Amino acid sequence: MKNALKMVAVLLISNFTFGQDYSKKIDSIIQSNYKNNPDVGISVGYINNNKEHYIAYGKLSKGNQMDIDKNSLFEIASITKILTSNLIAQAAIENKIKLDDYIDNYLPKEYVLQKDLKNKIRISDLASHQSGLPDVDFAKLVELDSQQPINNVTEKTLTDIVNNCTELTDYGKYRYSTLGYTLLGQILEKVYENTYDEIIREKILKSLKMNHTLTKDFNVKNKTTGYNPNGGVQEFLKWNVTAPAGLIKSNTSDMITYLKAVLTKGNKISQAAMLTEKIFYKDNNRELGLGTNIIADDKNTVYVKTGDSMGQSSIIFYNRVKNWGVIVLLSQRNSKMRQNLFNEISQKILK
Repeated sequence: MKNALKMVAVLLISNFTFGQDYSKKIDSIIQSNYKNNPDVGISVGYINNNKEHYIAYGKLSKGNQMDIDKNSLFEIASITKILTSNLIAQAAIENKIKLDDYIDNYLPKEYVLQKDLKNKIRISDLASHQSGLPDVDFAKLVELDSQQPINNVTEKTLTDIVNNCTELTDYGKYRYSTLGYTLLGQILEKVYENTYDEIIREKILKSLKMNHTLTKDFNVKNKTTGYNPNGGVQEFLKWNVTAPAGLIKSNTSDMITYLKAVLTKGNKISQAAMLTEKIFYKDNNRELGLGTNIIADDKNTVYVKTGDSMGQSSIIFYNRVKNWGVIVLLSQRNSKMRQNLFNEISQKILK
């Protein structure tokens, strides 16, 4: 009996040390990157076997001496897409849709597909970026309004793009699409007979008590300031029709809550996430699930989603088998720094 108790104690101590060891190593990487980029605030959350760790460096803004922490608000940008794809998967599980259904009967009535587009595009095509539909001209939108470029995207803008499309020259090929995820949001609104804002609140945010993940109203005291790659102040993007593609605001604490649900079997978020993790697109350069990049070798499969707003960068990645996940939020649009953090954490520590 004593030997058994000793063995349990050893296991508990070793697991505790394991968690501490990983946390220290991740902290070292974050600290090193912050020293090399002292103007970029960083907030990182890490979960391993249900144990949470948080690390943060920097201030809310250059003029605000309040420290960034796990509750500081950032734009998660295109990480919003994994929340939208989770909602799509939930709709499939609830038999509201089928992932291989054509989009024709799910779009709002304002959309009228041209002959060569009818019964061609599946819901899963939108979610895995292979619909072949044209996208919004984001570069042109930035020229019109560098602070709020999506202000010029309306429902009419979207219907004009879709209704004037006569052929899908890139159907079945990967092309990242804001339009695709905007359409998915509209499909959700139709099948649930509610707004995307209310759907995501009810089925994810309220369900998981992600009380500090915000949609339309994000004027809070602990909001970080965003900076463009040149260091200029960049406004948070305001809510509009493109919200399902990238307009959620959150913090590392809430996003770890989401990751915990994803990695814990037996709940609707995890069940839907596992559906999004299936391979829906594959070429020589990438494998994609629904909104999720899949990076796999003979030992590990890691699911990844990055995000870039006009003034902030982010990345979320997790390993279901090894039961760990990481969220990284940066106060500047800095994809190089974000990618470096991903490479160092995933390859040097969590491989």
